[in-house]
Amino acid sequence: MEMKVIAHIRSDFPTKFGIPHQSGRIQELKADIVFEPEYRNPEAFRGLEEYTHIWLIWEFSQAVRKEWSPTVRPPRLGGNVRMGVFATRSPFRPNPIGLSSVRLESVEFSEKYGPVLHVSGADLMDGTPIYDIKPYLAYVDSHPEAAGGFTDQIQDHKLKVEFPEKLLKKIPEEKREALLAVLANDPRPGYQKDPERKYGMSFGSWDIHFKVDGEQLQVLEVFNTFTN
Repeated sequence: MEMKVIAHIRSDFPTKFGIPHQSGRIQELKADIVFEPEYRNPEAFRGLEEYTHIWLIWEFSQAVRKEWSPTVRPPRLGGNVRMGVFATRSPFRPNPIGLSSVRLESVEFSEKYGPVLHVSGADLMDGTPIYDIKPYLAYVDSHPEAAGGFTDQIQDHKLKVEFPEKLLKKIPEEKREALLAVLANDPRPGYQKDPERKYGMSFGSWDIHFKVDGEQLQVLEVFNTFTN
């Protein structure tokens, strides 16, 4: 079966490091969905603006492998516990397909790119290929009573972020809230807890260097990758 890429996403994550583990966790994150020329017919989008949320079906383009494993090590379990691949949302699957629910902020009809979808809460790396888009229907898609398996046992915590003002000013004002939310969400792999280790995360055109001690994240330096 052939799958056609209909669009690509434009986000502030040029690499995988720092991307939220699930969609919708950080609503401050904004992204755009730009369609391939073949799929820019405005008629294909008629009525889409009436929905507040949509499903994205996409490819883990950086996790494509010839072989697959029946078990994986979820980062949120510290990377030391194996679970069945079908009991996780790991990118390392028989078919590297992702599914994300995002908020549809608006549909813009651009002269250059045709219909462009502005979304928030996406957990996709910049350039990720998208195979399909479907409307989110709360009356069938939402199940508040659902059990979350092993994820129900994972503590959902937020870090306290110390971001010196002189460094924060290097980030455009409209991007600061999203970046602070990403850092508070703890971008480290679950198995890395060394308080002396320094981490680097790309966000848009900036490299953010930081370290974490307990529940405190301290930003050490910010570099603009276009000028440094």
